[in-house]
Amino acid sequence: MEFTLTEEQKMVQKTVRNFVKNELMPYEQKVLRNERAGKPGMSDEEIKDLQLKAKELGFWGINTPEEYGGANLGPVMTALIQMELGRTFVPFNFGGSADNILYYCNEEQKKKYLLPVINSERKSCFALTEPSAGSDAANISMSAVKDGKHWVLNGEKIFITNGNEADFAMVFAVTDKEKGARGGVTCFLVDRDMGWRSEYIQTMGEWGPASLVFENVRVPEENILGELGGGFNLGMKWIGQGRWMIPARGVGAAERLLQMGIDQSKSRVTFGKPIAERQAIQWMIADSAVEIEAAKWLVFRAAWLAEKGKDNRHMASMAKLYGTNMANRVVDRVLQIHGGMGYTKELPIERWYREMRLWRIFEGTDEIQRYIISRNLLKGYVKVGELMD
Repeated sequence: MEFTLTEEQKMVQKTVRNFVKNELMPYEQKVLRNERAGKPGMSDEEIKDLQLKAKELGFWGINTPEEYGGANLGPVMTALIQMELGRTFVPFNFGGSADNILYYCNEEQKKKYLLPVINSERKSCFALTEPSAGSDAANISMSAVKDGKHWVLNGEKIFITNGNEADFAMVFAVTDKEKGARGGVTCFLVDRDMGWRSEYIQTMGEWGPASLVFENVRVPEENILGELGGGFNLGMKWIGQGRWMIPARGVGAAERLLQMGIDQSKSRVTFGKPIAERQAIQWMIADSAVEIEAAKWLVFRAAWLAEKGKDNRHMASMAKLYGTNMANRVVDRVLQIHGGMGYTKELPIERWYREMRLWRIFEGTDEIQRYIISRNLLKGYVKVGELMD
């Protein structure tokens, strides 16, 4: 049992942390100004420029197989990197990557979809959620009806990340109502110019999701991703990957917020003493530090299981449930330590506050994670007191 980072992991952590500090954090005030003006936080050109700087450091396609020019660093290293990226709210991801399920493309599809995404020539979005099917993904109702060599799609997807920017979508639709999620859902690669449209959804945070509307959109049968009827399993593979990556970013954000709280408690004076000397503040700091550390190791455990090719779904649900709630508690405490200033838009705390609230909803709500965890225990899939391996 080993709890220390290897020399390689330490080097990666240091390099990414310096990149975040020197290249990303300087954009924070600009991002805040743009968002308050109703503009995107950063332009595509700015993001591409930063991605090229990261590429020079060797961070390109961190999860992309080497055969496609990626680094293929693996889940544990990815968790470490996501923690470092979480230290800023600047919208950035390393280039050279594609959604994990796009690797199920056939050879022709790879040329048209996978490779252009890896090369940042095309943008994709994952379209599963519907107005009546969020966490209950098996309940989707978008229909796909066969018509000659095409499938005709009708329905609506909602809360789709990158839905307004993408030029194609990975769309999940019902191809066999009788089978439903057990072989009756198929994933289609649907170009925007095939006829679907997107509309912005206003949220309390800066996340700009979209509603995608499909009205008799004709999709060639060669645009099925994977197998006919195999869509639900593909969707779960996509969602499963995100469940431990979200709390990984939460750990990084919470660590930076906690340091902000510590610094503020030392400099803010009330009744002649720094509030750092008040027990109420000390307990906020102590509780936050303990919870961050606990969340960090839940994330690493889930990532380690994935790296070893083992079933990490139970641990991923635990990491997401605890990690995202931890981040929400930490940002609330840090805002409280800052008092009225924490509530203003002069500091980024309120921005994080609004963003973190989303983390407990998407990629499976708190309630879904609790259901999964309790089901695994009640049915004996996981034994109390036994270390998962």
